[in-house]
Amino acid sequence: MRLTVSESATETPASQSEIHGSQSELTVIEPTGGWRAVDLAELWRYRELLYFLVWRDVKVKYKQTGLGAAWAVIQPITAMVVFTFFFGNLARMPSDGLPYPIFAYAGLLPWNYFASAVAGSGQSLVASANLLTKVYFPRLVIPLGRVASGLVDFAIAFAVLLVLMLYYGIAPTATLLVLPALLVMAVATALGMGLWLSALNVQYRDVGHVIPFLVQIWMFATPVVYPASLLPDQWRVLYGLNPMAGVVEGFRWALLGARAPAPAMLAVSAAVIVLVLISGLLYFRRMEDTFADVV
Repeated sequence: MRLTVSESATETPASQSEIHGSQSELTVIEPTGGWRAVDLAELWRYRELLYFLVWRDVKVKYKQTGLGAAWAVIQPITAMVVFTFFFGNLARMPSDGLPYPIFAYAGLLPWNYFASAVAGSGQSLVASANLLTKVYFPRLVIPLGRVASGLVDFAIAFAVLLVLMLYYGIAPTATLLVLPALLVMAVATALGMGLWLSALNVQYRDVGHVIPFLVQIWMFATPVVYPASLLPDQWRVLYGLNPMAGVVEGFRWALLGARAPAPAMLAVSAAVIVLVLISGLLYFRRMEDTFADVV
C-alpha cells in the first residue's frame, strides 16, 4: 500500500516561503489485505534477493572448511555405514529385498534434506534479525532461501546414490519419472514446517531448542532405517499422517524398485503436506508484520 502525504512546514514564516509549494512523499508499506497468503508477483520482483540468500547460505556452510562440499557426501555415507552395522548386521532389519546399505542411503537422501531444511528455516528469522529490522522485503524469502539452499546438498548426495545403484547393479525404471513429484512433496513439507517453526521461534525462543529434538524423534517415526512393510496393513493409512513416511517410501520405490508405498498412505501424506504448507503460509503471513518489532 502506498500513501502520499503532503507535508507543510510549521517553522517560521521565512522557512514557509522557502519551501512553499514543495511536497515530500511518504511511502507506507503494509501487508496485503485479504486471504492471499503469498504475493507471487512480489516474490518474483525479489527473486535476486532469494538467489543471493541461497548462494550466501551455501558459501557460509562450507566457508573455511578443508573438505568443502564433500561434507554433503560424507554425512549421509557415514550414517549409512553406522545404520548398516547396527540395524542391517546386528539387528537384521529387513530391507524389502534390497542390500541394506543402499536401502538406508535411499531413505537418508530425502530425510537429510528435510531435516536440514527444517532446522535451517526454523532458525532463519532469528538469525537474520539485523536484516529484518533494516530494510523491507517479503519475509517469506528468508525461510524459502534456507529450504532452497538444501537442494544443493541433495543434488550432490543424489549423485552418490547413482554410483551406489551402479555398484549394486540396480537399473532405474519408469518409476523414476515419479521422483520429481516426490521431491516437490519433500520441499513442500520442509517449507510448511519451516514457516511454522520460524514464525513461532520469533515469539518463543524455546522453539529453537525444540527443533533438534523434534527432528531427531521424527526420524525414528519415519521409515528411514526400517521399511514401512513392518507395520500391519491396517496401520499404513494412519502412518501416512507422517508426511515424510510416504516421501521416503516413495523415493525407494521410484529409485530402487522397492515395494511401492500403499496408495492410501501416499494419499494421506499428500493431504497432510498440503495442509501443513497452507496453514504455515497463513500463520507466517499473520505474524509477518510483528517480526521486526519482536525479533
